[in-house]
Parts: sequence; structure tokens; C-alpha cells
Amino acid sequence: MPELPEVETTRRGILPVLKNQKITQVVVRDVRLRWPVSPDFAGQLTGQKILDVQRRAKYLLIRLERGTVIWHLGMSGSLRVLPAGTPPQLHDHIDVVLGSGRLLRFNDPRRFGCALWTGDDPAQHELIAHLGSEPLSNEFDAAYLAARAKGRSVAIKQFIMNAEIVVGVGNIYASEALFRAGIRPKRMAGRIKRDELERLVEAIKSVLGEAIKVGGTTLRDYVNANGSPGYFRQKLYVYERAGEPCRRCSTPVRQIVQGNRSTYYCPQCQQ
Repeated sequence: MPELPEVETTRRGILPVLKNQKITQVVVRDVRLRWPVSPDFAGQLTGQKILDVQRRAKYLLIRLERGTVIWHLGMSGSLRVLPAGTPPQLHDHIDVVLGSGRLLRFNDPRRFGCALWTGDDPAQHELIAHLGSEPLSNEFDAAYLAARAKGRSVAIKQFIMNAEIVVGVGNIYASEALFRAGIRPKRMAGRIKRDELERLVEAIKSVLGEAIKVGGTTLRDYVNANGSPGYFRQKLYVYERAGEPCRRCSTPVRQIVQGNRSTYYCPQCQQ
């Protein structure tokens, strides 16, 4: 599933192409996404100028003169920039054609993504209003985590993956951040010491930042706006490395299951 780095990579890829462009046509080939594409979707967008492309958590916000498109890539979706007139392939569900002669194409084999238009403030939309802190923002620090973790018995990995606490720290990046911070994933969030939380905040920011720089992590389906995979997989220390030697201490990496998701950690480096 595309996580925050993959979504941010996509945003940075499509922004220069979309900004200040007029939408000349919208083609919806399949409305059967996670939430059906509304019948007036194409009509709401056509003729409008794109003012900006922003991100909130794993949602892309395409800001128009009137309203906003809230786009989510789902489990297997991608947004690519192509020349207008490029023949569609299987699973190419939506095209947004631009006055520049290019188009933005949404491909989603599993159809768990969504494209929703709203005329209201997207920050108040039901999909976004409840979301927690942005991990790359200044407000996300050890004091914030300590306040939210106080008295909580939930495992620290599941705590930082809770989007109502902090957004965009998916399974891959949670395992990697906890490794860098030296914290075992099953420890209770409310019992993590302040200096450990400081290390964890720094680790989350650095893991996500590094992943963005190399275009995210491609495990299966994800490609960026140019059709290229992400290369952060080569930098993973523990994720999907069960039984392999830790890159720091050579102790075999262990795998457990938390919340029906695989967790990877080093029993020597993480305490």
C-alpha cells in the first residue's frame, strides 16, 4: 500500500505539471472505486484551473478554483502524467486532461482508491477531520507523543501507526523507525521514556524523509508519477528480513504479528 513517502513523492511529481493548468476534459471509465465516483465528478472539474496540489496524511488534495479533489491511492493505485491521447490500459480508471496537452491518469487494479470532489473545506471532510499530527511537522515532537501516550497500554508500534495519533507511519516505516530508535515494538506506549520518545520522533522523521528522497518503497505495485518504482527498499534494516542478520549486530531479525500485521525487529539492538 502506498504510504506517506509514496504519496508525497507522487505529489511532488504531479505538482509542476498540474499547477495553473486548466482541466479541459475528465474521463471516468470505471466508477467502482472504494467509494463510487459521483455522477457529477467530471462536470465539477472540467473548465477549472488547478491552483495547487497538497497532501494531508495519505490523501492528495488537488485544489481547484472552486472546490477540492480528495484523492487516495488505496492499496495499489498510482497517478501518472502522460501525453494526452495515450491509449488506456487495464485498470486505468480516470483521466484528467490538461490544457498543456498532458493528462493525469489514475490506475488502480484493486479499486480501493478514491477520487472525491468537495466544495467545502477538505480539512473538515469526514475522511480527514479526525486525523492526527503530520510526522514531518514541527508540532510532532516528544512532548506531543508523551501527552498522547500517557497511561496507554497499547504496543508502541500500533500506537504510532494510529492515524488519530500521527498520520502516515505505515507498517514498513513503523518497523524501521522503532529499529533506529532502539525500541522493541511490543513495549507499552505509556511506559516509553522521554529520551526514547525523542529518539523515536527523530527516527520517524528521518525514515520518512529518506524514503521521500529516494521515491518511497516499492514492494509490489507502487510507481511514482513518472512510472518509476521507489528505491527505499534497499535501505530497509529489518522489514521483511526475518531470519537474516541484523545490519548492525548480525543477530537474526525476528518476525512477530501485531494487529494482523507483520512486525520485524532486532532482539539485540531494540530493548
